[in-house]
Amino acid sequence: QVQLVESGGGLVQAGGSLRLSCAASGRTFSRNAMGWFRQAPGKEREFVAAISWSGGSVYYAESVQGRFTISRDNAKAPLYLQMNSLKPEDTAVYYCAARSFGSGTSLSSGQYDYWGQGTQVTVSS
Repeated sequence: QVQLVESGGGLVQAGGSLRLSCAASGRTFSRNAMGWFRQAPGKEREFVAAISWSGGSVYYAESVQGRFTISRDNAKAPLYLQMNSLKPEDTAVYYCAARSFGSGTSLSSGQYDYWGQGTQVTVSS
């Protein structure tokens, strides 16, 4: 069974930092574009960041540009999200996702085929 498992979420004060990780089981995702999405209570799931399989191309939502960094290490956990200068509006469940083999990066959640169960990030003011 293919699984993506996020970790690293938690409670942090505004201005603080968290690092999310996404580990894979059942298969590797070293040739899959991947991304992070988030969903706050009462809101739709939204794009946060995406990265190509090689790591050479990255994309960010405007709301996190300059504060968040997406990266990958295909030899270990496949995906990371370093979140700095966190704001209360960053509070959400964060999901990692992977596209099918060979697909390019995408900002659309509908184009991702594999999803983790999510990790809660709560930023207090």
